[in-house]
Amino acid sequence: MKEQAGGFVYVQTNGADHNEVVVFARRTGGELERLHSYLTGGKGSGEPHLPSQSSVVLDGDRLFVTNAGSDDLTAFTARGDKLELLDRVGSGGSAPRSVAVHGERVYVLNTGGKPNVTGFVLESDRLVTVKGSSRKAGTDPAQVAVSPDGRTLLVTDRVDKIHAFAVDADGHLRDHVTHESSGATPYGLDLRADGVLVVAEAAGAQIGKASASSYKLGEPAQLAPVSGAVGSTRSEVCWAVISKDGRTVFVTNFGDGTISTYAIDAEGAIALREAVAATTVDGTPGIRDEALSSDGEYLYALHADTGSVFGWKVSAGGELSAIGSANGLPLTAAGLAAS
Repeated sequence: MKEQAGGFVYVQTNGADHNEVVVFARRTGGELERLHSYLTGGKGSGEPHLPSQSSVVLDGDRLFVTNAGSDDLTAFTARGDKLELLDRVGSGGSAPRSVAVHGERVYVLNTGGKPNVTGFVLESDRLVTVKGSSRKAGTDPAQVAVSPDGRTLLVTDRVDKIHAFAVDADGHLRDHVTHESSGATPYGLDLRADGVLVVAEAAGAQIGKASASSYKLGEPAQLAPVSGAVGSTRSEVCWAVISKDGRTVFVTNFGDGTISTYAIDAEGAIALREAVAATTVDGTPGIRDEALSSDGEYLYALHADTGSVFGWKVSAGGELSAIGSANGLPLTAAGLAAS
């Protein structure tokens, strides 16, 4: 067995009969080794592509997984490669595909039927629904996220909207403001500690038209555009992750299996750095969700159409160096998190 570096990657299978979390160990050099799998107790959608970001979220030693086929959410305690079931609770809607966590507050984005966001609080290892916390979440939502200060909840909506909710001290969603997206088909997003957010834009799957935009959070539910849609020259930018130093954002291009990078300046403005910073399976669609290791030294991305997780070493300047891949996942696999 290779020497272990101390980190892990968690991937949900999204299987229609039963959903599982597959655990990979990160070895010295960043390579992954498959270890165990754990049942969530729920069912996935069975779809080959789960259209969302953050269907699996690691927060400290707690792992949250949405079960899109059984309309519920599973919470685990994650102690390295060992997962212990904490709770499974109805998501408050149908087809939950994204989850956001801030302290003991947990928000689930339900994307089926009449989409909504429903809030929970983790009390003594149990997920308890926050009364009156369910709010309408647009028409075709992709991701839910909470600002670093916990005062704003964001939902990207692929009908070119970003919904922002003010969050009160009790975790309730209050004032709601819908902002026009700077680019077409906003999808995944990530937030920097200072309230800068970068949104990936799939541009309606038009070849070579994908982009990313940046914004700055002000008062709760208030967003100010910083950079309008900055093209990547690639196709279907869907997921975004900001580096630990806040100066680079990595976006996955579903349409051609590549990763692009953007530079982020101190004010939050973005500029395309590398249209193709990394490649999974050249020219093959399927790259989806991505995650940075907790130390920011490694980036991992799921290529669902090949059942593989690809990895890269991240340099101080944000450049990516390939470290190989781990395969054997079902083609329904969707969503990953890393420690």
